[in-house]
Amino acid sequence: MQNRRRPLFVILFLFIALNAFFISGKSMLARWGADQNVLIIGNLILFLVTIVSALIAIRSLKSTNPHAFVRGVFGSITIKLFACMIAALVYIAIYKKDLNKPALFALMGLYLLYTFLEVSSLTKLLKKNPNG
Repeated sequence: MQNRRRPLFVILFLFIALNAFFISGKSMLARWGADQNVLIIGNLILFLVTIVSALIAIRSLKSTNPHAFVRGVFGSITIKLFACMIAALVYIAIYKKDLNKPALFALMGLYLLYTFLEVSSLTKLLKKNPNG
């Protein structure tokens, strides 16, 4: 059971490290033109969506069918993609003229980082799975 929680701890560590950077590096973020609040809220949304996505994929490991894991991972990544797209579209619709593009592009990069960490952790977990 502890091995199944490992991907969640890696994601939690990334979330805490990024928020610590966003809080402590306010002046650096201001020089880059990135809004600290947008980054912190966006990071929180990415973290929550990634946790839900990882839990869906971990649940699919219980199946004896190896294709179930692939479907679980693809399904969870698709859910995460659409949830993040909706969050970005809501942000863009609300702040049309005050849109903070540097923060939005940084969050796009963080989406890729969270997705890479999730998939790599789940792949390692799959190799340890007796059903996989």
